[in-house]
Amino acid sequence: MSSIPPAAQVLIDFQPRHTHFIGIDSDGCAFDAMELKQKECFTPSTIRVWGLQPISKYARETAEWVNLYSKWRGANRWPALVKVFELLAERPEVQARGVRVPEGNALQEFIACCVSPSEAGLKEHIASGHGDEELWLGLEWTRAIDAAVKLTVRGVPAFPYVRESLQKVQEFADLMVVSTTPSDALEREWGEHGLARYMAVMAGQDMGTKRQHLEFATRGKYPHDHVLMIGDAPSDRDAAHAAGALFYPINPGHEELSWQRFHDEASLMFREGRYAGAYEANLIAEFNTLLSDTPPWQR
Repeated sequence: MSSIPPAAQVLIDFQPRHTHFIGIDSDGCAFDAMELKQKECFTPSTIRVWGLQPISKYARETAEWVNLYSKWRGANRWPALVKVFELLAERPEVQARGVRVPEGNALQEFIACCVSPSEAGLKEHIASGHGDEELWLGLEWTRAIDAAVKLTVRGVPAFPYVRESLQKVQEFADLMVVSTTPSDALEREWGEHGLARYMAVMAGQDMGTKRQHLEFATRGKYPHDHVLMIGDAPSDRDAAHAAGALFYPINPGHEELSWQRFHDEASLMFREGRYAGAYEANLIAEFNTLLSDTPPWQR
């Protein structure tokens, strides 16, 4: 399998038009759609497809904690699903009911060997001779989620100060969506609210990981301190730093205040070269306190 997803060529070919670059995550960061998607689309599909109806209460609690309130918030849907299985299987309430939780072994193999953990990547993995039933269920699961999102998620606005921030920074920065959401959903959701016009590219899961998005689009094209990732999840922070970029956190539960601070203060710090160092470190230290790696039922 190629190390570069074919769809990522648009990122590799991307050429700067400004001196700075800003990558922006979508769900939970720019748009207040994360809880809607997880609670109305992801979790019901997980319970139905994976046969978790007998333990739906615990499956729902576990899935929502992993995807919304833990340090795994914002992770790609595939490793997040495996984490849900792992935590669910450990719960005494689940064990007492004798319900078999999927082991996730075939999914982990897919995640480990696949450049782009996406529906396209899974279909390629299956076609290469991996026919485990777990993978076919995974294909049904991801398609169910995307169908539910298309039917359910509409009219969800961007957080306050997002539009104003994009209008402000477009004067000096190239803007790009950096997300694990399917690209067609990004086009639909950003286009619905007239925000796609500010973005040079919509980079979704079919173009690789967030780290790859940043590396393909910026490496050798901008100085490191001229590249910033805006996100609401630890995976956004880690992708930024792995790619040598700076990170600006949108704090879960305080999104409007985070965007206002970016608009009024952080964007100027970034433009003037004063963002890296103590300023960024203080923002990240605050962000790091907001999400836990210990589930509430284990405390």
